Amino acid sequence: MHQLSPARRGFTLLELMVVLVIFGILLAVGVPKMASWSLSNKAAGATELYAEGFKLARQQALGHNAASRIVLTPNALNGQMDWQVDICFPKPGVPCSDQSGSWSTTTAQAVGDPEGAAGFTSVFRGASALPAATVLVPTLSPEGTSSVYFTSLGWVDTSFDQRLSRLTFDPAAAYAATLRSSALVVTLAGTVSKCDPKVAVTDSRGCPQ
Repeated sequence: MHQLSPARRGFTLLELMVVLVIFGILLAVGVPKMASWSLSNKAAGATELYAEGFKLARQQALGHNAASRIVLTPNALNGQMDWQVDICFPKPGVPCSDQSGSWSTTTAQAVGDPEGAAGFTSVFRGASALPAATVLVPTLSPEGTSSVYFTSLGWVDTSFDQRLSRLTFDPAAAYAATLRSSALVVTLAGTVSKCDPKVAVTDSRGCPQ
């Protein structure tokens, strides 16, 4: 006769409770770290978002032999800054500035664009994916500035006095242990560089004055 094998034993209530306790501990430890990691990544992406915009504005000026600009506007959801890159083709007596000129929009080409209907339309990037301004505080320098204008040679247009030269991000006090400060500086040559506003100017990572 074949001997019947004993029935397989399942989890006891005690074993199930031990598993649940261990799982709860792992969640308690892992979830905050995961949230912190996710927030750090989003914060790091802030400088990348704006560096992309500054570079794009300069590239469009050079590529189209036109004036260009990047304009930052407040995001209604999180207080960070959206950006938009436009181009403009100056005419005699009608310069491209904040007060004059026919600038492109997201739906229409600039007047005088040699490519006509196939010409450049403005590029818009929203900042909704970034941490809120109450978490990562943006500072635009000089105070009150929010745009950079470029000449057709890719240089910053110095005839526009209210030009943005530095964008700094600092963590709010509650996030100082989690996030790091960072900044972007736009040189008169039109290039943009990332720097650390918390180290000395003499440090290679520091921001120029």
